[in-house]
Amino acid sequence: MSKKAFLFAGQGSQKIGMAKDLYDTYPVVRETFDAAGQILGYDLRDLIDNDEVKLNQTRYTQPAILTTSVAIYRLLEENGFTPDIVAGLSLGEYSALVASGALKFEDAVVLVAKRGEFMETAAPAGSGKMVAVMNTDPTLIEEICRKASKMGVVTPANYNTPAQIVIGGEVIAVDYATELLKEAGARRLIPLNVSGPFHTALLASASQKLATALDEVTFSDFCCPLVGNTEAKIMEKGQIKSLLARQVMEPVRFYDSITSIRAVGVDEMIEIGPGKVLSGFIKKIDKNLLVKSVEDLDSLKFLLEC
Repeated sequence: MSKKAFLFAGQGSQKIGMAKDLYDTYPVVRETFDAAGQILGYDLRDLIDNDEVKLNQTRYTQPAILTTSVAIYRLLEENGFTPDIVAGLSLGEYSALVASGALKFEDAVVLVAKRGEFMETAAPAGSGKMVAVMNTDPTLIEEICRKASKMGVVTPANYNTPAQIVIGGEVIAVDYATELLKEAGARRLIPLNVSGPFHTALLASASQKLATALDEVTFSDFCCPLVGNTEAKIMEKGQIKSLLARQVMEPVRFYDSITSIRAVGVDEMIEIGPGKVLSGFIKKIDKNLLVKSVEDLDSLKFLLEC
């Protein structure tokens, strides 16, 4: 019997009009967006369709992606698709928590709206940068970040695939680290168009504020296991709050998370939410894994027909 993992998209995958065709076609998608809009106090569907500037602002991006992902998840559920295990990339972990039964959607909307605001104010645009380092030994990257940290904060932020690790931190320290990496033989270094140096120590204030917000939320038992970003292990209920608070300022261990998911016998992965970023990562991590994605009407029909 085939085992399925659902993987939920993270920040950076947002796009104008995402899931609009699903919203126009399926009541469950419409209801999910309407519920989110009532909680947020603004028309989320209208923002996604017509306001690219706001859509790319972290405080709006995060509830927009969460709502899109949960709406698609509910649609899959209606069509008989259920996961054996779930995970999400950074922000996507909140959609995964909803899918796992540990977090109510309504609570998730409130939480990610606050999380987005905390992250945006902790590291204002221009205060830091992130660079993807390609085809370079992770140990070398870590060692160079330690050397460069005499100039300021710079650490690995995302272990996306063994051949793509993102570093982040203060501009001067990241620039110094990229110089050292070039000297050490790294050939492809790609500056990322992100709104802040997420998953680094520069997000400490956001982590503290998020911890306070998390204290007000009640989590339930998991209905299906969830592999968390921070430790790349199956999350336990008692750890949820501390791991989510740590997650904003600690590295995302995506490829180790995929290894943990494989260990429970998963042979099929479905990426849920806008874009195909995670599908691309998985193909680089393990080309033998079957990966599909659902973000619109066409990809949903393709999945249902398979």
